[in-house]
This record gives sequence, structure tokens and C-alpha cells, in this order.
Amino acid sequence: MNELSHLQLRLQQGAAILMLIGAAMFLLFPLWGTVLFTVGAVTFVPLQMLQRYEGKNFVIRRLRRQQILGGIAFLCTACCMIMQVCRFGFARRNEWVVCLTIACILQLYTAFRIPAELKKE
Repeated sequence: MNELSHLQLRLQQGAAILMLIGAAMFLLFPLWGTVLFTVGAVTFVPLQMLQRYEGKNFVIRRLRRQQILGGIAFLCTACCMIMQVCRFGFARRNEWVVCLTIACILQLYTAFRIPAELKKE
């Protein structure tokens, strides 16, 4: 698994914190919550994509695909938030919560499983 540089790692952690604050802030200030979450997601997902697995272990490759799907779900969450705030498209209620739940489950699962599988390898 390719490691991120120190700067990239700090940037990814900051983006994750922005996403957390944005999701919580959406309840009181929807516009600012959407902006913070979107900036965090647009920063977090590409940095996560930079981590590549070059090996042949099928389990890690499957987990990596799940992690990528979780990142795409974060971007879909940002899109649903924008649709709700701007009142256009199909997401006019709280559909973003479903996308966020799916993304968090996938990210949390892979965050624990990938290091365990790399340790076995």
C-alpha cells in the first residue's frame, strides 16, 4: 500500500474533520455545513485515491474497492446536500443522510480490515 507523505496525511485528516464539522453544522446552518462538507469531501477522496495497492492479495484488493465506493458515496452525499440547500434535483429532503451512512460504514469497515490484512501479508 502506498503511503501518503506527511503533508498529504495531515491534509487528509483536516479534510475528514471538515466533513465531520460540516455534517454536524448542516442541522443549524445548512449552507455553511454544505460548503464545509463539500470542501472536505473534495479534498479527502482524491487523497484517499492516491493510496494504491500494487499486490496480488484478493482480499485487500476487494477492501480497496469498497474503500473507493465509500469515497464516491461521500461525494454523492455532498451532491445531495447541495441539491437540498439549492432546492433542485431529486434530493429535496434528507437523502444525504442515507449516502453518508453508507459511506461511513464502508470507510469504517475498511479502516480496520485493510491494516489487519496487510499485517497478515
